[in-house]
Amino acid sequence: MALLAITVLGHDRPGIIADVTAALALRDANVEDSSMTLLGGFFAWTLVVGSEAQPAAVAADLAFLESDELVVSVFEVAERPASAGSAVPYVISVHGADRVGIVSAITAAIASFDGNITDLQTRLGGGLFVVIAEADFPPGTQEEQLRAALAEVGTQVGVEVTVIPAETDVL
Repeated sequence: MALLAITVLGHDRPGIIADVTAALALRDANVEDSSMTLLGGFFAWTLVVGSEAQPAAVAADLAFLESDELVVSVFEVAERPASAGSAVPYVISVHGADRVGIVSAITAAIASFDGNITDLQTRLGGGLFVVIAEADFPPGTQEEQLRAALAEVGTQVGVEVTVIPAETDVL
């Protein structure tokens, strides 16, 4: 069985998820992982699907969504990435006045500790910018050094940064 990556982007409306999953079910395609959100009022969904169907066939099955001005892409994922079983997960939260470069500075600091961001959400409301990132770090990462480095970067870009270990037993 092949893994397919599918993205669906565009103007939000009720029933998009039902429409996509109905078409996938007709192909006997199994949704294995997905993340959906509204970004500025726009629908954004990324899925990883197990299927015997070719990407072009699945794309054709979902082409009807174009009439709603939704953009769909389907491509095969060569292989499942190796598990980061020994990684140490953290949640990094950022808040402060909005300005250009916050996400870039914070994610660069995470990367400097070989952190791999596994989930990232940003929101802007009333001038307050908020970032919530989940990141896996290599075993042996010095938590206090990580906190200090992210706090320093936060000071440089004018935001407060909080770093806490993630609860690994909660899905």
